[in-house]
Amino acid sequence: MSVPVVSVVGKSNAGKTTFLEKLIRELKRRGYRVATIKHDRGGFEIDQPGKDTWRHAQAGSDVVVISSPEKIALIRRVEAELSLDEIVAILPPVDIVLTEGYKAGNKPKIEVVRQAIAHELLSAERELIAIVTDQPFATAVPQFGLDDASGVADLLEGSYMPHTSHIL
Repeated sequence: MSVPVVSVVGKSNAGKTTFLEKLIRELKRRGYRVATIKHDRGGFEIDQPGKDTWRHAQAGSDVVVISSPEKIALIRRVEAELSLDEIVAILPPVDIVLTEGYKAGNKPKIEVVRQAIAHELLSAERELIAIVTDQPFATAVPQFGLDDASGVADLLEGSYMPHTSHIL
């Protein structure tokens, strides 16, 4: 069985990152291995100008890796943007992949909608597995409060997660 991929989508400032932080913590508390992928529309830099890895990339290295006892990061130049499936294929083994963004993608979506930002959904109802919101929507899609990471984790566990998690 392939790893489930679920995208958290919504308008800018809707609270996607805040909700994802809560959901990640809840899934980790339950013993799952979680990967996250953030979609960035523009170019981004994670290295600080002048640091060694930045200097390696500036010199033309196609792949830059930095490793420490606690973590490893890999930066790889690409000719074109990789698809979400191509990115998932190079991840280490995990139980679920949560993305932030990819609203045009073909993965099941959780849409975050705050009343202060929007009153309508971005996604088609058929794309959604849940709505995280502070306002009611007339839809059969399950709806959860902005702080209900536990409820969304229950939904993911029941529908998408492997029945034998890799308890840490």
